[in-house]
Amino acid sequence: MSSTEDMEPASNSPPRRRLTREERHRQLLAVAWRVIREEGTEALTLGRLAERANITKPVVYDHYSTRPGLLAALYQDFDARQTTAMDAAILASKPTLTDRAAVIASAYVNCVLLQGREIPGVIAALAGSPELEKIKRDYETVFIEKCRIALAPFAKTGTIASAGLWAMLGAAEALSYAAATGDITAAEAQAELFETIVAMVARNI
Repeated sequence: MSSTEDMEPASNSPPRRRLTREERHRQLLAVAWRVIREEGTEALTLGRLAERANITKPVVYDHYSTRPGLLAALYQDFDARQTTAMDAAILASKPTLTDRAAVIASAYVNCVLLQGREIPGVIAALAGSPELEKIKRDYETVFIEKCRIALAPFAKTGTIASAGLWAMLGAAEALSYAAATGDITAAEAQAELFETIVAMVARNI
C-alpha cells in the first residue's frame, strides 16, 4: 500500500551544492579512471564519461573539449601523484645509494600498482597521438632529470649518462606493468628495478 509518507516532495529535498570547477575536475578524473578500469580505455569517450558521472555532456565538454585532452589530463593526474610520492620518499631517505635506489624503485612501482591496470591503457592511447606522446615524453624527461640529481652524487664521475637513465625508465615501466597485470609480484618488480638502478650508477665510473 502506498502513502504520502513514501514519497517525499521534491521541494523538501535539500538543494544539491554546485561543485566548484576544481571539484568537478577531480570528480570527472575519478569517474574516467573507473570507466577505464571497468570497461577499458576504448570505452572512455566524453559522452560515456558524462553518462557515468550523471551530468550533461556540455559540462564534460567544458572541461575536456576532446578525448585526447581527457587522456592527457589523466596522464598528468597520474604523473602528479607519482612525482609527489617520489619527492616525499627521496626527501625522507638516507643519503646513500641503496636508500635512494630503493625509494625510486618502490615509489615508481607502487604508484603504477595504485592506479592498477588502467595506466597502461592510457599510455598506449597516448602513443597514438604525436601531441599526446610529446606530453608523455616531457614528463618522462622531468622524471629522468629528477633521478639524475638524486643518484649523481653516488657515481664516481659525479653524473649519470642519459642512456642509462632512459634504460632505467624502460625497465621501470616494463616491471611495473608486469606487476600490475600479475605476471610478477610487486616485490619482484621493486627488487629488479633496485638492482637495475644500482648497476646503472656503478657503470658511471
